[in-house]
Amino acid sequence: MTDFKAQLSKYADLAVQIGVNIQPGQILVVNAPITAAEFVRLITAKAYAVGASLVKVNWSDESITRQQFEHAAPEVFTKAPTWLAGEMTEFAENGAAILAVVAENPDALKGIDPERIANFQKTRGTAMSKFREYQMSDKISWSVVAVPSQAWADKVFPDVPAEDRINKLWEAIFHTVRLDREDPLAAWQEHLDTLEQKANVLNAKQYKKLHYIAPGTDLSIELPEGHIWAQGDSVNAKGHSFVANMPTEEVFTAPLKTGVNGTVHSTKPLSYGGNIIDDFSITFENGKIVSVTAEKGQEALEYLISLDEGAKYLGEVALVPHKSPISESNILYYNTLFDENASNHLAIGTAYPFCLKGGKEMTQEELIEHGLNTSVTHVDFMIGSPEMDIYGITADGNKEPVFLKGNWAF
Repeated sequence: MTDFKAQLSKYADLAVQIGVNIQPGQILVVNAPITAAEFVRLITAKAYAVGASLVKVNWSDESITRQQFEHAAPEVFTKAPTWLAGEMTEFAENGAAILAVVAENPDALKGIDPERIANFQKTRGTAMSKFREYQMSDKISWSVVAVPSQAWADKVFPDVPAEDRINKLWEAIFHTVRLDREDPLAAWQEHLDTLEQKANVLNAKQYKKLHYIAPGTDLSIELPEGHIWAQGDSVNAKGHSFVANMPTEEVFTAPLKTGVNGTVHSTKPLSYGGNIIDDFSITFENGKIVSVTAEKGQEALEYLISLDEGAKYLGEVALVPHKSPISESNILYYNTLFDENASNHLAIGTAYPFCLKGGKEMTQEELIEHGLNTSVTHVDFMIGSPEMDIYGITADGNKEPVFLKGNWAF
């Protein structure tokens, strides 16, 4: 790869300056696997260079995590990690930025008892609920970026010689975050402006509902009054911008919790809890999931929607054109950070408060009253394809194309 160290340095700049947009005197918390040590050291240096007061790194190790799921006592997975929740909440209260560096092996927990995984997800999600309120309401800056691991690269590029797979995945990641452009920071600003233009059109329309039609999909999603279509960049409580997902190709909003009816079929595998769920359909009645079927990962999907009552409803509706860099690469990443940005997607679980007018200032009870879903989870799954049409239904019943054959109709 041409001048890899220079590219990696630019990637760290992007994460620090555009992703979390560190401000002088701000704390940065980095959650990362030990395989990403070189990149995290670069991020640390870049953050201190722009004035961070402290960079706190929380390391993880895939092998140790798997050993825990295999051998730890069952009660470990039902006991709330209050120490972690307390630390992260304290950081959020002090205005820290949170950067997650992911390098997931999609099969990391393959063969593990799904009940252990479900208990862990539920207990952790409940314990972290206060921190997640800060995050989901954009009170703090947060971002997610990815680096390759050998196991992940092996999954994505099985037909490439083993010794070349990690470099191949690095090249793909660098392309998706526009590092192959002459001025990546300027390219990002131009891209975010384009997404904002799409969101502005949808916000002006204020459609009553969306109707999705594709092979295996016939779904109606009502949108709450005062909904807001958001895009790649957000603004935290102190007025500083950040980009939560890098890459990002979506514009998104929150559905009306009780306004989803019909059936939707997945178009890409979902990597969830260290397992793959694939070729699945979900049927909704008045917002609630009433049945699920999956060719692969049925049990994991059933556990996901049983985490709490909110896990039986949707929290996000996202639009991504089929003609986008990640989609056109024809690479299946088995990683939601990338695959969701190659495809229209929905999310099971909690909604983003900022997707509702005045939502950032609302309590959980007020958000529920306005029709938004709350849950301990938020899991995106991909439904887009070149065959998908989406129509916006206006308040007076007019039907207008939003997507035709997988791409924007305007």
